[in-house]
Amino acid sequence: MSDEIYIAAGRRTIEIERDAVSNLIQRVDQNFAAACELMLNCSGRVVVSGIGKSGHIANKIAATLASTGTPAFFVHPAEASHGDMGMITRNDVVIAVSNSGNTPEITTLLPLLKRLAVPLISMCGNTQSTLARHADVNLDISIAEEACPHDLAPTTSTTVSLVMGDALAIALLEKRGFTAEDFAYSHPGGSLGKRLLLRVSDLMHAGDSLPKVSPNATLGEAILEVSEKGLGMTIVADEQGELLGIFTDGDLRRALDANVDIKNSAIADIMTTGGKTIGADELAAAALTMMEDNKISVLVVTGSDGKPIGTVQMYDVLQAGLV
Repeated sequence: MSDEIYIAAGRRTIEIERDAVSNLIQRVDQNFAAACELMLNCSGRVVVSGIGKSGHIANKIAATLASTGTPAFFVHPAEASHGDMGMITRNDVVIAVSNSGNTPEITTLLPLLKRLAVPLISMCGNTQSTLARHADVNLDISIAEEACPHDLAPTTSTTVSLVMGDALAIALLEKRGFTAEDFAYSHPGGSLGKRLLLRVSDLMHAGDSLPKVSPNATLGEAILEVSEKGLGMTIVADEQGELLGIFTDGDLRRALDANVDIKNSAIADIMTTGGKTIGADELAAAALTMMEDNKISVLVVTGSDGKPIGTVQMYDVLQAGLV
């Protein structure tokens, strides 16, 4: 029976919050568009503020805006009354999040914001509240009920606030033409940023580190080159630098199984002709996909003229943290 109680409570919570978010759609209207225009035309930063649970949501909204092309930061309203008000300039836009719209820490700031002539966007659950009435634009985030059975703990209200904040961020993202690469520049340390920014040229072994032999080299000479460079392979190129093939540890094992004469056999007779190649300017993520699709562990990197200039291995990609 206890399991059923948990499940029923969880499902009821999700249903209440789902319905509240669904009702929010109709409030994405001209006020929403006006709020977007204020933020889009802001020459400073979007300052997001709130206290309590609304403060946590405001902090997240600021972070989402900042990572999607709208410069933003969070200011705690209580701290603003004790010095942090100096973080807000005349060039900024303020978003104040408050379910009641009458939170003292927020309403105390209203005269100061008016004096600075800072555009104010409110996100309130009470359209007749002090905050909503003093805002340049109010976004209605009112709800029928909290998911809390006592209608006390901020649950549905914070979910609706968060969704409205996400809607603002994505609307601005699309209006700005914010691209996946732009997003990556805001997230250079994560695997997503690396997948979108890291190039094959950043990982490849080139110059003196590139194992390379001529087609006239013997199998023994090729083995020596592989051993010296320590990459488990060597490319085979002609005098003009054109790629003829690739010789790997796998080719060596097959040659030994066939009792090939190591000292006298030409590498051109044993190598894998051609070999998979990728351009130096390609994304490292594309190299990873190519290696996975072809079940290989190394690619020859080519320059703009199609000639080999390096090699990239599965180990290099994994070390870079792309997966």
